[in-house]
Amino acid sequence: MESGTGIGTGQGKSGSSSSCFLYYAYGSNLLRERLLLSNPSAALYGLARLQDFKLEFGHHQGRTSSVWHGGTATIVQSPGDEVWGIVWKMNTSNLSSLDKQEGVEAGIYVPIEVNVHTQAGEVLTCRSYQMQDYVCGPPSPQYKKVICMGAKQNGLPCDYQKKLEAIETNNYAGPVPIMERIEAAIKEKEKDSA
Repeated sequence: MESGTGIGTGQGKSGSSSSCFLYYAYGSNLLRERLLLSNPSAALYGLARLQDFKLEFGHHQGRTSSVWHGGTATIVQSPGDEVWGIVWKMNTSNLSSLDKQEGVEAGIYVPIEVNVHTQAGEVLTCRSYQMQDYVCGPPSPQYKKVICMGAKQNGLPCDYQKKLEAIETNNYAGPVPIMERIEAAIKEKEKDSA
């Protein structure tokens, strides 16, 4: 396997060699505060649609996520369907932290290349992630909430937001420490902008 990502690397606007890549988020990383917990270079590039895929939730090897206490999002090929998400422009220095967050080393998700369509009609090649070897299962209410908050924050199409709101959850009611960190980051941001 080659060592580089081969995705979206190139010269920065100033002509420097700081390389960036485009990352397509469709799950909890729709929410800026979630992504920025581990990936401070992420900057919004825009909304985009992934054609011929659908969103599913599952447990890697049948095990419930210890972070989210439920199924987590993945994308699967499905002709005629579409998934809406966000393209983030990120510094290559955050590639390993993003891979770590997505459980690449543990074999939970694998990085894939997808071509997405922006509202301006651009086709972008982005890095994204797909869960391996999973059993379908509903997300926790907390995970669903983060996805819905991200969809709203970034103005994904209303009908797609309604689809996300309709997702059934597993009704988990225990503690979700990462949710507390996300909520703290949101409060901090609100305090800074006040």
